[in-house]
Amino acid sequence: MTSFSILMVIALSFTRALSELCNPQDKQTLLQIKKELGNPTPLSSWHPTTDCCNHRWSGISCDTRTKTYRIHELHLINLNLPKPYPIPSSIGNLPYLNTLNFDTIPNLVGPIPPSFAKLTYLHYFYITHTNVSGQIPHFLSRIKTLVTIQFSHNQLSGTLPTSLSSLPNLAAVSFDRNRISGAIPDSYASFSGESTVLSLSHNRLTGRIPPKLDIAFMDLSHNMLEGDASSVLSNNKNMQVMILAKNMLAFDFGKVVLPGKLETLDLRNNRIYGTLPKGLAALKHLKMFNVSYNNLCGQIPRGRNLQRFDASSYAHNKCLCGSPLPACT
Repeated sequence: MTSFSILMVIALSFTRALSELCNPQDKQTLLQIKKELGNPTPLSSWHPTTDCCNHRWSGISCDTRTKTYRIHELHLINLNLPKPYPIPSSIGNLPYLNTLNFDTIPNLVGPIPPSFAKLTYLHYFYITHTNVSGQIPHFLSRIKTLVTIQFSHNQLSGTLPTSLSSLPNLAAVSFDRNRISGAIPDSYASFSGESTVLSLSHNRLTGRIPPKLDIAFMDLSHNMLEGDASSVLSNNKNMQVMILAKNMLAFDFGKVVLPGKLETLDLRNNRIYGTLPKGLAALKHLKMFNVSYNNLCGQIPRGRNLQRFDASSYAHNKCLCGSPLPACT
């Protein structure tokens, strides 16, 4: 190669380096993440000679709004890892990350790394359909920017961290289908708000539901919760969806004053007794209703939507009667 050719190669390399938008530290971190995951085939687009902000790196989004081009979103989805790998701790070295998403990675295992506490700009954090285990880390309360935490369909265990209630912007928490045990902390009443979601179904939760929970969407089904949930139903002014099916709740349903915004109420397979509330027939927005497999009695109120729910919504109670069940005698 002539001296001129060598100079041209150097010049082209220098020009390419200058034109690359990807932050070099971020790029190095991404390549380290790829290595820590065993260089899976879906990440073959992560190549050291290309720009990670060129829209060709799978699952990567850079911050073009502020023109900083730091890694803004990281979506690791459907990675067929060759063997079990832990979550890469090096992800904590992406300081401007706004969204972090792990989805459908069966061979992703182990706990959530402590290094994630450094992700102080993180808004949306998803770990779903993996085999990640261990406790939900308390350090999440140090990431004050968090808006959504969704850790569903994993192997997480231990108890719910009480400190999550200190997060000022938190609007949605979903820990469905894990192995979480213990009680729902009273501090979770601080999540209250018209847009708030609390979904903890299919776990091993015990004890009573905190009476001051005021949440728009709540799914606590398929647990071992017990006691009186009437105050939760009566005092929850923002409630639109309440799913408490398959627990051990026992209270007089007839004394409950249901909120006017209610769209879904699923109380099946509990130990609820008494009559159906008088105000039930007046609900304008009710689209789904089920009180089967309880100890309810009395006539089903007539009016609005109640008769359009079929008999399965009322079946297997102590002595409920009236349409759509057989007439009262």
